[in-house]
Amino acid sequence: MAKEIPIPLPVFMAKEGSWFVISCPVLDIATQGKTEEEAKANMENLMQEYMNDPDTPKPDMAALMSVSLTNIPVNVSEGVLYRKTQTASSK
Repeated sequence: MAKEIPIPLPVFMAKEGSWFVISCPVLDIATQGKTEEEAKANMENLMQEYMNDPDTPKPDMAALMSVSLTNIPVNVSEGVLYRKTQTASSK
């Protein structure tokens, strides 16, 4: 059996209503859970299934390992930030 090496892959999680939705953009997969822990466990299981499925084409692991996460600052008005924007009125 080949030695397995843990490779950290970036995921993005957001709360949508009462669900936590989590996606792994580099693998193009997503799942959800009622709690953060459940969503993370579901993603871990889905990632393992993805990597172990012989019929799923695997990405270039060297390219995956070079992925980085960064934030880009964007100016946002206080109204948008605090959800106090007014809808555009029709003329």
